[in-house]
Amino acid sequence: MKKINIEIPSLVENIRIVESFIDNAKEKYSLNDDLYGNIMIAVTESVNNAIIHGNKLDKDKSVSLSAYLQDEQIVFTIDDMGAGFDHSNLPDPTAPENIEKIGGRGIFLIKNLADEVDFKKDGRSVQLTFYLN
Repeated sequence: MKKINIEIPSLVENIRIVESFIDNAKEKYSLNDDLYGNIMIAVTESVNNAIIHGNKLDKDKSVSLSAYLQDEQIVFTIDDMGAGFDHSNLPDPTAPENIEKIGGRGIFLIKNLADEVDFKKDGRSVQLTFYLN
């Protein structure tokens, strides 16, 4: 199991580093375009959440990202240094009272793009699993 890792300071402009990381994963693991698109959106959204909500844009805190291939699936793990959050008690972004709100769709989107989403460490870590076929 070859794991690839990066760690980035909590600055929104570092998302471009994450995009390169995902491009490298696409090449390394021969991902198809549909899967690549879902991974790009879900992983960059997760890292954005870690930077903005987890680490509160504190450049002295970092976000780590890893990927590995295991039994016909690729698994990405995103960890931040924040306080965590209650992922089981989020407002439904599709509810009428939330439709007009600007934020609040990230985790909903991630859950719809990844095959499995698993929050750990009180919400400071999220594992996104994508099936290869």
